[in-house]
Amino acid sequence: MSNLPAPLVGIPAMSEETIEKVRRFEAIILEQPQIPLETRHVIHGGMYARTITMPAGMVLTSALIKISTIVIVSGHATFSFDGNSIEFEGYNVVTGSAGRKQAVMAHSETDITMLFPTTAQSVEEAEAQFTDEADALVSRHNANIVTITGD
Repeated sequence: MSNLPAPLVGIPAMSEETIEKVRRFEAIILEQPQIPLETRHVIHGGMYARTITMPAGMVLTSALIKISTIVIVSGHATFSFDGNSIEFEGYNVVTGSAGRKQAVMAHSETDITMLFPTTAQSVEEAEAQFTDEADALVSRHNANIVTITGD
């Protein structure tokens, strides 16, 4: 019996063609009524974490993520990218590559947390660190809970 861990599932970088497809899909879903989402932010110990809770049946697209991150998915959701998809059920900690803009569908209420090391001292600085599309983030237009410890 092997003691080697199972390979970690990850969300890969995407081709420019697929990113453009996600942008076209995003334009369609933005024409629909939007469900407000609260974003919970934590900056602590040189790390930034942001969490949203997607209700069952919600579909969203992410900003174009320009750095590598860890993604925690707790619930049941499908992430689509480059003509493929990964369905996550339960509690999952996965890698997220730089250069991704995925579509996500929640099959049940699902918490999604993204985290990465940072020197940011504010949410706005951290958001600008992970995307050039910060002005389009739900956190810029909806409720936020922010914890910055200074540690």
